[in-house]
Amino acid sequence: MRVITFNTQGIEQAADRGFFDWMVKQNADVICLQDLRLREYQLDGDRYHPEGYYPYFFDAFEDGFSGVAIYTRQVPKAIMTGLGFELCDTQGRFIQADFDKVSVSSLHIPSGLKSFSAQQTKEEFMSHFLGHLKKTLRKRRDFIFCGTLNTAHRPMDLSNWYANQTVSGFLPSERAWMEEMLGDLGFVDAFREINKAERQFTWWPDYNRARTLNEGARLDYQITTANLRKMVKNVSIFKDQMFSEHAPLTIDYDGDF
Repeated sequence: MRVITFNTQGIEQAADRGFFDWMVKQNADVICLQDLRLREYQLDGDRYHPEGYYPYFFDAFEDGFSGVAIYTRQVPKAIMTGLGFELCDTQGRFIQADFDKVSVSSLHIPSGLKSFSAQQTKEEFMSHFLGHLKKTLRKRRDFIFCGTLNTAHRPMDLSNWYANQTVSGFLPSERAWMEEMLGDLGFVDAFREINKAERQFTWWPDYNRARTLNEGARLDYQITTANLRKMVKNVSIFKDQMFSEHAPLTIDYDGDF
């Protein structure tokens, strides 16, 4: 099973830059998209509905803002939208597709970079989501949570990490949240099961040749339940073409879900 996650920073912009042309060539089973910035009724063209895929969307209430999607080759048994708290559900930040054995979700945690209040909003979301993760551990199925967490886990996941310890995305409280998720709760950072190298980034700021110089951060993840740890076979970050400031993260899992 091949799963791709990608933060579009506007699905129209990503489409204009060739994302869907690239996507249909990847032979992926599930593609999770974040930050669409268009609502489903605005996505009526063929370019947003490639042949062979069933698309499912969860919109923000506000036009031109946020929104997530899942494209899948197989019709899911069920689709779940939202997580039951206003910050997520009014901003279109979570959608989940349930298959026979595994649930795959597209998730977008808000950034806290703009202001102190934005950081408070981010931490509120993270707290709610951690509560959701704890609930999933009681269920008899496995989960893959795909998307933008807007947090780098360790120094190896961020350029110039020492100077960024007081910046949203690498605050001690955010890294402690990551450690609780990946340590105490037992969830798995699927990418790091295969690739242990430094400077493996999925996002680069749009200035000063950051992408060319590889000055960025690993903000996009596929987080799985522990049972899937040994099923991670191949991982890759696609950097050859720039669809947004983020890069698509592709992971192959052994088995049919």
